[in-house]
This record gives sequence, structure tokens and C-alpha cells, in this order.
Amino acid sequence: MTPTNIEKFYERLSKATPHPQTELNYTNAYTLLVAVVLSAQATDRSVNKATASLFARVQTPEDMLALGEDGLRHYVRSIGLFNSKARNIIATSRLLIEQHASAIPSDRKSLEALPGVGRKTANVILNIAFDQPTIAVDTHIFRIANRSGIARGKNVRIVEEELEKCTPLKFRKNAHQWLILHGRYVCTARKPRCLDCCLYDLCEWEEKNKRDSKGSE
Repeated sequence: MTPTNIEKFYERLSKATPHPQTELNYTNAYTLLVAVVLSAQATDRSVNKATASLFARVQTPEDMLALGEDGLRHYVRSIGLFNSKARNIIATSRLLIEQHASAIPSDRKSLEALPGVGRKTANVILNIAFDQPTIAVDTHIFRIANRSGIARGKNVRIVEEELEKCTPLKFRKNAHQWLILHGRYVCTARKPRCLDCCLYDLCEWEEKNKRDSKGSE
């Protein structure tokens, strides 16, 4: 996609959603981290349902350790991979207390050193909690980037690097949320709503002309 069309691409997304926000519920940087770890291979809706009662009780790493791994499992057992996620969250909470004075670190290296925190999760935390212009590439963003032609790549790391190169700085902070929301509600995996898409004429996906505006996931 040409730089001119990339500019138009983001301008249209910004007009459609001027103030994009994560759909995960959280109350502070710590609960955001917990929610993002829980959201791996799970929907935001399922995570929010589980954390509604959890976050009424847990707000800090100390709260989480007091709850304990078994107690945490009770709250998150409806979420996929809850056993390993609970184990990682407890281990991460302990490290936050011991190494970071209970605060969430604002650098990628420290975040990725926490159990259960990979590059994508770190990018989400840096973007939302610390206003850094990172782009966390999930399945939605990977799909949109390759379909539209804005940033093609064979894996998420390549797509992330290409998006960082091509996305104008003024759009970088919100790019992550715009692309996720567009992938979640418009450019869906099985039944993309191409004719309802504000990016239709810019998109380079060869299949778009075969799609109608009625299907959605």
C-alpha cells in the first residue's frame, strides 16, 4: 500500500473511532497486566466476566499473593488454560513485589522477564499503561495487515516491524486499538463485512469483491 493510502487508511479509522479503548476491564496497571495475561487465547468478554469479581478483591500483587494460586483458579476457571495462567500470574506478582517494588515496569525487557508475559503482552502494557506507540500484533491485526496490504508478513514479528515502519507517528499510539477493533467487528476472519468497510477502496484484498455486507462473526 502506498504511503498516501496508508495515511488515508488511518485517517478513516480515526474518524470512525476517535478515542479507541481496550475492551478489557481494568482498574490500574497491575489489573491491566493480569487481564492481558488472562486474555491469551480467550475473548475479552470471557476475561471481563471472570475478572469482575476478581478485581473487586484483588488490586495489587500483594492482594494476589494473599488470594493464592488455588483462590485465583476459582475466579478464572472459566477461561482457557486457566491453570498455567494462574500459576504465571502468581509468579509474576511475586517478582513484581521482590524486584519492582510492586510496580509494573515500563520497559520491554523487564516486562518480558515476567512469567506469562511475551512480546505481544508487553506491547499492550506499554501502549495502554505507559502511552508508548507500540503495536501488539494479535490474530486480528495480523489478518488485517496482510489482507489490506498495509503491512504484509509471514509471522507476527515481521508484521509488527512493517507496521512500525509504515504507520505515521501521529497514528502510532492508537494504531493497535484501531486495527483490533476493525478486525473484531468489520474485517472478521470468516465473514468480513467488506461492503460496510470504510477502507474498502484502499484495501488490496483480492477477495473483497466477492463478499457482501451481511455476514459477520
